[in-house]
Amino acid sequence: MTQITLDKAQREAVVAKLKVYFEQELDQSIGQFDAEFLLDFFADTIGVYFYNKGLADARQLVGERLASIDDALYEIERPV
Repeated sequence: MTQITLDKAQREAVVAKLKVYFEQELDQSIGQFDAEFLLDFFADTIGVYFYNKGLADARQLVGERLASIDDALYEIERPV
């Protein structure tokens, strides 16, 4: 299974957002280690669903574009 990985800057940004979320929405303070652990848990268990959804969306978009190109090619076809 492909694991979702973030570069250092992305990871730091998400961890910071998790900490702010816990503080503002749950009125709880969460430490750096706990936020990183939570991020790893989400990435390992939930990330694959978002990854697969992104692939499905891309597959649909590419299919629509290819159908459009196919239609355009039929439109310019000349009769024999």
